[in-house]
Amino acid sequence: MENFLYYTPTKVVFGKGTEKQIGTLVKEYNCKKVLVHYGSGSVKKSGLLDRIYASLDEAGISYISLGGVVPNPRLSLVYEGIALCKREEVDFILAVGGGSVIDSAKAIGYGVTNEGDVWDFYEKKREPKNCLPIGVVLTIAAAGSEMSNSSVITNEDGWKKRGCNNDCCRAKFAVMNPELTMTLPAYQTACGCVDIMMHTMERYFNQVENMELTDGFSEHLIRTVMKNAKILKEDPENYNARAEVMWAGSLAHNGLMGCGTDGGDWASHQLEHELGGMFDVAHGAGLAAVWGSWARYVMDARPERFAQFAQNVMQVEQGEDAAKTAQKGIEAMEDFYRSIDMPVSIQELGVTLTEEQIQELADKCSFYEKRTIGCVKKLDREDIYKIYQAAR
Repeated sequence: MENFLYYTPTKVVFGKGTEKQIGTLVKEYNCKKVLVHYGSGSVKKSGLLDRIYASLDEAGISYISLGGVVPNPRLSLVYEGIALCKREEVDFILAVGGGSVIDSAKAIGYGVTNEGDVWDFYEKKREPKNCLPIGVVLTIAAAGSEMSNSSVITNEDGWKKRGCNNDCCRAKFAVMNPELTMTLPAYQTACGCVDIMMHTMERYFNQVENMELTDGFSEHLIRTVMKNAKILKEDPENYNARAEVMWAGSLAHNGLMGCGTDGGDWASHQLEHELGGMFDVAHGAGLAAVWGSWARYVMDARPERFAQFAQNVMQVEQGEDAAKTAQKGIEAMEDFYRSIDMPVSIQELGVTLTEEQIQELADKCSFYEKRTIGCVKKLDREDIYKIYQAAR
């Protein structure tokens, strides 16, 4: 096993009606003015935003609002938020939504407290030193951004989707009421479940001798999400299933599933980021569309690990050798994706790739041959191109 640092400073307030505590939670930080950041009209229509405003009013906290966050959150809105916060002297950001809203809030927090262009942090030109304090009211179980150090933003100039990881952006608190996820469309719920699983699987597939305990956490988490994803397909208002998935989303991306590993592979995420940037596809669906092709391409570098996954997670019988068992596991995972109406190819994602687009995706994903991705097998620009070809 590898040495590791496990850091989880976020206070979690979990359960029914917990959004009513927002005023009290925010007041603990002695802020003068809050930016309430959110996405579409769903938080308005559901009455959630009104309940949050009422809680802030009751606590005597001043606030302004900025909506309009979309999936694959845009840099242009981040810039707007930075300017608004500076003008209004905002000193706390409350993100009301899912991963896209939280990631946008983190980027705004970076931009307010650091000099220069916030996009530099996502281009890895420099590291942020500070971030405005962030609070979260979670409405979508998926990204795990409510407890992670991660933020992913899409730059419309070139449609580049890039991430920045830094502990200073970790949320101070996360309010998690599973009831708030019950109105999500079935497709969005399924996408969220895939995202949660993939955050665990990216860490699980690595190149080190793993901790048995961490493996056990990871394997059980994935099985739990799979079980409850199927329940929610048939019974979307099942509170217990919503609660299991919501908590799994946070644990999948707060560092616990990576303890003792080398950090994991993350190639599937890098492959999807370029698809998301170019075609604005749902993140979880994009991950499902490329994962099988990635897995088949790299499986021979660590067949015993894929075989363990096949047996312990997908519950397949051991084959003649590790490679055959691994292949059965990949097929079983793709069958699961289909069972919750997720794609297993880019075509099923609703995108018909041209040769020119595949070349462009490979160029962008490899940073024009300046980087490799993954750790199970180091993937250069040619490898990336072949995976996109196989996944098309």
